[in-house]
Amino acid sequence: MSASIGANAVVIVGGGLAGGSAAVTLREEGFRGQIVIITPEPGIPFGRPPLSKTYLRSEEDLTDWYVRPASWYEQHDVDLLRDSGAALIDTTAHSVRLSSGQELGYQKILIATGGSNRQLDVPGADLPGVHYLRTLADCEAIKAEAAAGRRAVVVGMSFIGSEVAASLRQLGVHVTAIFPGTFPLDRVLGADIGSAFGSMHCAAGVQLIGGEWVSAFSGTERLEVVTTASGVRVPCDFAVVGAGIRPRIPDVAGDAVAVDNGILVDEFCRASAPDVYAAGDVANHLHPVFGRVRVEHYNNAEKHGAAAARSMLGSDAPYDYIHSFWSDQYDHKLEYVGHATKWDDLVVRGSVNSGGFLAFYLVSGVVRAVAGFDRGGDPELDHDGEMAAAARLVATQARPRPALLADERADLWSLPT
Repeated sequence: MSASIGANAVVIVGGGLAGGSAAVTLREEGFRGQIVIITPEPGIPFGRPPLSKTYLRSEEDLTDWYVRPASWYEQHDVDLLRDSGAALIDTTAHSVRLSSGQELGYQKILIATGGSNRQLDVPGADLPGVHYLRTLADCEAIKAEAAAGRRAVVVGMSFIGSEVAASLRQLGVHVTAIFPGTFPLDRVLGADIGSAFGSMHCAAGVQLIGGEWVSAFSGTERLEVVTTASGVRVPCDFAVVGAGIRPRIPDVAGDAVAVDNGILVDEFCRASAPDVYAAGDVANHLHPVFGRVRVEHYNNAEKHGAAAARSMLGSDAPYDYIHSFWSDQYDHKLEYVGHATKWDDLVVRGSVNSGGFLAFYLVSGVVRAVAGFDRGGDPELDHDGEMAAAARLVATQARPRPALLADERADLWSLPT
């Protein structure tokens, strides 16, 4: 850590992927002033996707997921204040008070605090054996439980729950999934696609209990039984809860920072208070295609953090990234581009039942999102593939004829935009 931190520092609150990406971009774009990252975690910024997949299954370490190696921060004069938090940001005084009581001044500040797990408020929720997954320490605790032959309950079957359920089954753990929807992922992908994911999990040996909520965890010294609202009792050795996250918004004094499902920022990542920016899971950002959205995926955290850094340096380029994410479950891969919370038409290319399909989500004829299952062609890597073509349709708010979207013979790149 530098001997002193002056009032002209750029302070980044949050040491996850968005914060780390912002620090790297500041240096790569030529910023030579002080950079301070404040993070409650003990390690360095990294991407979290392997925590529910390959790292959980002990198939890889985190080396390839670090934003930069540990040595980079010292070599590039980035002060990484680990095991620390921002107790109060004073936007009028341009200062941050740390949980230790230390105060730092800033010229500009980026809030990249991410989110915190939604906790279940039911009896027994604090019993040993009830786990959540967000941090490396959380993952290590689950890994310690996940021995072949043990019984686990996964609560929630959105992406974290679905990926954890798949990983636990691959480790030989017996898995029962309890979730409020009819099918896994149906809130995001719809019932037709969710049904296909449900069949995939059932084929892998997961017992699905849909349309249910957990009413209690119980056990003498640690978790032994999970009980649902309808009275179904599921004996288990441990549970993993994936009930979503809440944006982690720090306390702020001085000029107000507007908040609504996250910190409200414009297309340049700027919050309502002067010299305050936000990026990643905590930011509800204004997007030129999707309007106001708060996105909780790896690709957004990486790119939004970088965009915020460029905005702090004076860039007038709006953040217009067409959101995308992926999910690996068993030997299958889902790719998704766009953003659609509701739709009035779903057009499928290929077969949902046999796999290898594209699903186009349309609103008033406009392509708002596309999901690809076992189609290959990551839009981040394969710029000529069909998922990249799908991203182009979303970006241009194209209105292609549904029959062409469904026709495997119709090249997506040839469709009018």
